[in-house]
Amino acid sequence: MFKATKCPTDELSLSNCAIVNDSDFPQDVKFIDIHTGGNQHYIFSIKSHIDVPKKHVGFSLPQRKWAVLSLNQEIDVKPTKVEEYLTTIVVEADYMQKKTVSQEQYDTDEMSKEFLGKFPRQVFTVSQQLAFFFKNRLFSLVVKDLEAADLSAIQQGRNAKPHKTKVGQLLPETIVIFEKAENSSLVLTGKYKGKLQRQSIINPDWDFQKMGIGGLTNEFNAIFRRAFASRVFPPEIIEQLGCKHVKGILLYGPPGTGKTLMARQIGKMLNAREPKIVNGPQILDKYVGESEANVRRLFADAEEEEKKAGPNSGLHIIIFDEIDAICKSRGSVAGNAGVHDTVVNQLLSKIDGVEQLNNILVIGMTNRRDMIDEALMRPGRLEVQVEISLPNEEGRIQILNIHTAKMRSYNKISPDVDSKELAVLTKNFSGAELEGLIRAAQSTAMNRLIKASSKVEVDPEALEKLLVTRADFLHALENDIKPVSRADFLHALENDIKPAFGTSQEILSRFLARGIINWGNPVKNILEDGMLYIQQAKAEDTAGIVSVLLEGPPNSGKTALAAQLAKNSDFPFIKACTPEEMVGFTETAKCLHIRKIFDDAYRSTLSCIVVDNIERLLDYGPIGPRYSNLTLQALLVLLKKEPPAGKKLLVLCTSSRRQVLEDMEMLSAFTGILHVPNISNAEFLLAILDYLEIFTGDELKHIAKNVQGRRLFIGIKKLLALIDMVKQSREGHRVVKFLTKLEEEGGLEDVGNCYPGCFK
Repeated sequence: MFKATKCPTDELSLSNCAIVNDSDFPQDVKFIDIHTGGNQHYIFSIKSHIDVPKKHVGFSLPQRKWAVLSLNQEIDVKPTKVEEYLTTIVVEADYMQKKTVSQEQYDTDEMSKEFLGKFPRQVFTVSQQLAFFFKNRLFSLVVKDLEAADLSAIQQGRNAKPHKTKVGQLLPETIVIFEKAENSSLVLTGKYKGKLQRQSIINPDWDFQKMGIGGLTNEFNAIFRRAFASRVFPPEIIEQLGCKHVKGILLYGPPGTGKTLMARQIGKMLNAREPKIVNGPQILDKYVGESEANVRRLFADAEEEEKKAGPNSGLHIIIFDEIDAICKSRGSVAGNAGVHDTVVNQLLSKIDGVEQLNNILVIGMTNRRDMIDEALMRPGRLEVQVEISLPNEEGRIQILNIHTAKMRSYNKISPDVDSKELAVLTKNFSGAELEGLIRAAQSTAMNRLIKASSKVEVDPEALEKLLVTRADFLHALENDIKPVSRADFLHALENDIKPAFGTSQEILSRFLARGIINWGNPVKNILEDGMLYIQQAKAEDTAGIVSVLLEGPPNSGKTALAAQLAKNSDFPFIKACTPEEMVGFTETAKCLHIRKIFDDAYRSTLSCIVVDNIERLLDYGPIGPRYSNLTLQALLVLLKKEPPAGKKLLVLCTSSRRQVLEDMEMLSAFTGILHVPNISNAEFLLAILDYLEIFTGDELKHIAKNVQGRRLFIGIKKLLALIDMVKQSREGHRVVKFLTKLEEEGGLEDVGNCYPGCFK
């Protein structure tokens, strides 16, 4: 029996041989069979050394680990022969020190020559472990696969395919293939690197179902197809295709739609280096050259790894939030310093310059895509540009379900809360606004737990009932301590949260403060024709924009009718463009403001813009006359410009100066023109007075008797103001005052022998 011991020298430990005493085996014995018990046999090549005691065999640490040997363990040792000759050996390589992290590349062609030179004619076994010293670095090798030649077939002159074997002898002609161990930082190059254990670009722990991104499925699919599909394939295939990876993504869209969330989730999804997140203004520095240096520092790590690892370099992600702060169009920023221009130049050179990097992914986010330099958005740079727009109804349902999931899991939300109903009520809400809506609803519910006393305190009993079981939950409901309910959501919707890209409810309410009085066929026809234009704007097979002009004399109710049509359209985006909000604006500022309203409208699928008092927007004055040609040209362009594909826009304009618009050649820009007349006969006047119920029946008869046969011409707005004034008169004098004022205002003209004061 023999005993196991250590290798006598470090040099022999690297020889991959078992070390024996000279006297224990004849010199012609090259291999020994170690039997450790049971059916466990291990074959080693041997070398002799005087320092090994008799009846002892010296093993290196990897050998003892492979054969499960302990020091001084008794083993059965016998000489053996190996008649299998290897054609191919596949070994898995890793650093001996597992924590070693290095980007140095190792050529497997050189490693193969070194391997054959160090272990000539030695025996190798599948799963065998050994140490390998190469270029001053110690590696751990594990034999993964062996193929041997069929000698009998060769001797008979037949073509013979190599066969798999468990043990075989290394020849000078043996092909040695190196594979990188799983999760190893070792970088192998050369034709003998074998099948690389590639690390997937997608994080293996990533669950697409738990992304927390609602309403952005199509956008995420587009990003994955364009930016990451090429990175999933092995580098060899990409090289054969001559394909280049996408190095830049630009996410743009309204605030609160999930651009930052999307970028954050992309960083988590990818099996890459920790993303560097930079706010645009952080790059800028007051010292000359420091802003450009800040850009270079962002790319320094990727640059260093690219030089060392080449195509095997890991992916470096750099996320620019508010990228428009540093990448404005060159030449657009006033001043002589030109800092913004040089920062853009530096960024362009790093992404797609002469020494371009292939191991980077730059993700930029902005609300103002129009401000970014065009050179940054061409192919090879931020070439994948995805609009993160307002979520549709299905997307809003997803977002609401995401943000209420925890409440539902803890039974803190009432069953009558229906996400589908809320999604219908929250047209044009962004993801952030939906989250704010839920927080507002939660605050409304929690407010019920606060005692109305001298101190602000939470009712502990109610709190326990809210937090424990469903029975307690229902009991609390009976005592007016309710969980988050549908009413809470509606309260928050009406009072707390208003979408930035929703309906201008306050302005429409002001326009419709007195409602619409349908005093006759003229009003009825305008509303009916207006609905036809609304349906035309909604139709799929029509032009993307429908513009309608409501023209008529002053005070005829054009603005109220335009607001009513906008309200009847039920479009999710309704905005008013009025002169009063642009008082004091320069021509340029006014044009930019009008342009922003139209740009915001393009973000919604269905949009309506009410442009009130269009001649006032144009700064028209009858003395002169004068007008703003810059504003006129801007309006003409916007009224004829088709919105983006899939978007529909209805523009309702009002004007009291049809002839002026005709002289400006503006009428041709409208799809249709609706005339809003003044009240022109007694029948219409009496219908209005009867609707308002201001006068008694006898008073109405008196008014009818005095207006019959006389010419009427008064706007509904002027008439309502006159009625408001008359209501303040003392009882018995209202009719006289009304008829007198009607005559004085010019709304009632004599046709016969009537004279002022004849009604007294």
